[in-house]
Amino acid sequence: MKGLARENYLAPGHNACPGCGVSIAVRLILRAIGNNVIVVSPTGCLETFTSPYGMSAWEVPWVHSLFENAPAVASGIEAALQYKGNPDTQVVVIGGDGATFDIGLGSLSGMLERNHNILYICYDNEAYMNTGIQRSSATPMGASTSTTPVGSKSYGEALPKKNMLTFALAHNIEYVASAAIAYPRDLMNKVKRGLDLKGAAYLHVITPCTLGWGFEPDETIELSRLGVQAGIFPLVEYENGELTRVRKIKELKPVKEYLGSQKRFSHLEEAEYENVKESIKEIVRQNVKKYGLLER
Repeated sequence: MKGLARENYLAPGHNACPGCGVSIAVRLILRAIGNNVIVVSPTGCLETFTSPYGMSAWEVPWVHSLFENAPAVASGIEAALQYKGNPDTQVVVIGGDGATFDIGLGSLSGMLERNHNILYICYDNEAYMNTGIQRSSATPMGASTSTTPVGSKSYGEALPKKNMLTFALAHNIEYVASAAIAYPRDLMNKVKRGLDLKGAAYLHVITPCTLGWGFEPDETIELSRLGVQAGIFPLVEYENGELTRVRKIKELKPVKEYLGSQKRFSHLEEAEYENVKESIKEIVRQNVKKYGLLER
């Protein structure tokens, strides 16, 4: 791939779980960016497994911020680079769904509104995995977590997942896109495109979690692909608010195949939860219609 760094800027030997979707995503992201970058990461899985006390897996300049303020810290770094007359060093935030959807949402909104020249990348594993698999507003309907456990009065997460692409688009920024680790070339191209366009950009990357979702470590890539092919995670690009590219699906995979591959959804196999499965299928139908996912 043209312009791709030969080096891996996420060093081996970090503490990520076997099969971690986040570590796969970050390796691809950094190869697409190169080493002329300052990365900011809030508290989360990525910060924890790359920077145990006295050690670091980062081969590029990296700043750990608080859970809630990575976009604000990155905004200050970008402003300082502009003041120093350095327009070439890229500023990138890589934060999890907890810091993006919930705790850092206000700070992210401010960064996007001010249109700082920053690429914000959300790695989305759909819960607060680092602290015990608590639900976030990225957790999909029906998923069992430690704070939305299945029981006599609960079928798991009761609310649909927040749509962060719509949130980002509301700020009238130049570039908004989604990606998945099962499609590495697509992911890296979107990283490069987000950096090429001046101003704020938002990239959402789905990163399956073997521990929190409940699957074997060697299934991470295939589960990521299945989520795309089942219509759960549409891969799209927006430029200046217009939908410019959609990864089409030749044949939609059954939703039950995606749900059945993860322990967090295992309870949905029972007949009493048929209405929950139907609600998830309706989300897929809406995705297919909104983005024109199926090839004709």
